[in-house]
Amino acid sequence: MNRTDRIYAIREELRLAGERGRTAEQLSDTFGVSVRTVKRDIRSLQLGGFPVWAVPGPGGGYVVDAQATLPPVNLNATEVAGLCAAIALLGGQPFAMDARAALSKILAEATPEVRHHAQRVAGRVWVNHAEEVPGADERVQRTLEEALSQRRTLSVRYVDRDGNATQRRVDPQLLARTSGAWYLVAYCHMREGIRWFRLDRIDGAYLTAQASRDRDIAEIGTPPDTSEAVWRGGE
Repeated sequence: MNRTDRIYAIREELRLAGERGRTAEQLSDTFGVSVRTVKRDIRSLQLGGFPVWAVPGPGGGYVVDAQATLPPVNLNATEVAGLCAAIALLGGQPFAMDARAALSKILAEATPEVRHHAQRVAGRVWVNHAEEVPGADERVQRTLEEALSQRRTLSVRYVDRDGNATQRRVDPQLLARTSGAWYLVAYCHMREGIRWFRLDRIDGAYLTAQASRDRDIAEIGTPPDTSEAVWRGGE
């Protein structure tokens, strides 16, 4: 099992354990890795925003905050297959890791009949990953997602089309896909204005302790008529 799959599996194991939780030693035995590796994976989950806490003392361990997770949702097989197809298209795009984790939760709760039928239908939908829109390095991607979610200013190293690198402090505003690429749209403190940064040209990104400020959408510009947010209220 590679590290990414193991982190997803630890996440699901903790969620299913509920308020009983799991100790680092129990997780170590379950996944065949060292306690140190388990603690590092838990830290990655915490940095990604997953609500898992360490309970100190005898009998303590790691527990998921039930108040910060969604209640069970009943989906039929074709709805699950639709999610499989949509998530397969994400590739390395924004919040793809979280989407795959959500799908793992759904599949874990589905009945064997629903899971089998969903897998059969989804198995007849093919995706050519060679045609994916270029995105950021995985570590950079997660940092951008955290900054946008937590409203934190970022320090980014950006390489322009001519190969010139600059260090910028930016306030993330949105992630946008257009013209065959993904962009971080952010207020650039150095340029004192909104700038569009191609994700595949961001060479490094670090969260700062400074809170970012949301800018008026008018400062970002008018989106094309063919564009839309991935969340449409009321639907």
